Amino acid sequence: MLPAATEPALRESWRFFVHLAVVLVPLFIGGSFLVGLAEEYLPPEAVERKLRGHDEGAGNVLAAGFGAVTPFCSCSTVPALAGLLQAGAPLGLAFSFLLASPLVNEIAVILLLGVFGLKLTAVYVVTTFTAAVGGGIAIGRLGLGDHVKDVQGLTGGTDAAAAGVATDGGTVECGSSCSTPVQRSHRTRVGTAARGAWSFFVDTLPYLLVGMTVGALIHGVVPVAVVQRVLGPENPLAVPLAALAGAPIYVSMSGMLPIAASLSEQGVPVGTVLAFVIGGAGVSIPNLVLLTKLFERRLLLVYAGTVVAIGATLGVLFNAVFV
Repeated sequence: MLPAATEPALRESWRFFVHLAVVLVPLFIGGSFLVGLAEEYLPPEAVERKLRGHDEGAGNVLAAGFGAVTPFCSCSTVPALAGLLQAGAPLGLAFSFLLASPLVNEIAVILLLGVFGLKLTAVYVVTTFTAAVGGGIAIGRLGLGDHVKDVQGLTGGTDAAAAGVATDGGTVECGSSCSTPVQRSHRTRVGTAARGAWSFFVDTLPYLLVGMTVGALIHGVVPVAVVQRVLGPENPLAVPLAALAGAPIYVSMSGMLPIAASLSEQGVPVGTVLAFVIGGAGVSIPNLVLLTKLFERRLLLVYAGTVVAIGATLGVLFNAVFV
């Protein structure tokens, strides 16, 4: 027999869990399908090739744009980043790509749309994209290029054309040994993306369930006063605390957004919630572990500090605008 006060809290947690499932699961599957299409038409090696030779400014905008529309996971982003650096791309341009990739990717945007609505999501996309461009330019001017490790062996797609594998547009590019290009049909690409979306959903479902469970328990069981005391507007350190707290909690965006939705429902200001999401997505433990293969400690600290600064700055801005 549960205590009298516990049963209503658990019922409320279950109600919120169902609400999150109804809203987020279809969005996640749809977002995963768009991710699959993006990777079918724009694989990492094509991104590397298109970004080579661009300079500061327009190159940072282009790099952030590719980072936003090519939602590679960390295991693909880091080799693509290594390929850019090995090909001689400026460090600042590579950083714009690296900053935009986790913060402005399709799944994050679609889930934010379901949680916070069109207006706030649009402002989020514009501000994080601008921050990725500006952050890359600023880091590029610090002269930290000698803190990049030897990237040989980390590049996954730089030799794709030479090996005769599909690069941009699905056509096999090769040397004189190849006589007939192979073109995959749009129907084949869509089918591959659909199968990949379902497979990705099945693989990610445990994280999504954990995130929804934690979010539901925060919503139904944790007293609002406790959440407000730690992350509410009366705590002057709430925004930077949220940006830092996201990193150890983050496993995947699918698990992060249900917790963010719950915090928002508990009255946590939207900027504080987004600082939590940005900090987690950009400075997640898996992401940092992979980046240690590419960056020396000083450059890794610069990256982590930049992400936390972006999260804290945008958090304060959103709290001021979306009262």
